[in-house]
Amino acid sequence: MNKTVTEAITYRRSIRAYQDTEIDTEKVKQCIYNASLAPTSSNLQLWEFYHVTDTTKLNQLAKACFNQSAAKTAKQLVIVVTRKDLWKQRAKANISFLNSVYNKPDLTAREQKRKKMATDYYKKIIPTIYTDFLGVLGLLKYFTFQIVGLFKPIYRQVRSSDMRIVAHKSAGLAAQNFMMSMSEINYDTCPMEGSDTLKVKQILGLPRGAEINMVISCGIRKPEGVYGPRFRIPFEEVYFKV
Repeated sequence: MNKTVTEAITYRRSIRAYQDTEIDTEKVKQCIYNASLAPTSSNLQLWEFYHVTDTTKLNQLAKACFNQSAAKTAKQLVIVVTRKDLWKQRAKANISFLNSVYNKPDLTAREQKRKKMATDYYKKIIPTIYTDFLGVLGLLKYFTFQIVGLFKPIYRQVRSSDMRIVAHKSAGLAAQNFMMSMSEINYDTCPMEGSDTLKVKQILGLPRGAEINMVISCGIRKPEGVYGPRFRIPFEEVYFKV
């Protein structure tokens, strides 16, 4: 029986040791597809997913992850990568999609307005936010927007560093989709922060503009792979009704 969302969330733990049992590559691939359906800022989808099943690569990546048990015993690895550098290509892809959706002669006034607003967003707003040169344009935009913000609400995260954070937030949402999907089919994961990200990029042959968001180990848990009971700060300390 499939788990409910709550059951999948409850079942998920960060597993530090996996059984020596193979897992189905196609099922993991489907979970990665589910990851690609996650919410993403401006629908730019500035992410890539590297599904590692090759034994040699797994061993190399385990070393890059400091030979921690979660990496050494993993049967597969999924590496979530941010690609802020691809914003132009992804914006063009959105425009092409809009053109295909609204590719009919009898568009209603509402549809024409929707198409123009969305197209202008990707042709004007996105370049305004993402374009930078050595951080100079980002600072200029930042101070300009702060001044405008004195008079009305405005989007303020316009520096290159801000957009990097945006890309990583979207990638984190995708990673969570993936881990919940794995949990739903009784596969286990561990999102590993500890890694030499430069080494990981070199092993995967990634370009300079790519950044490692998360290395996620995959397999089937050993009982000792759960390092103790779950601890969370009391909910009353983190929940605020406004």
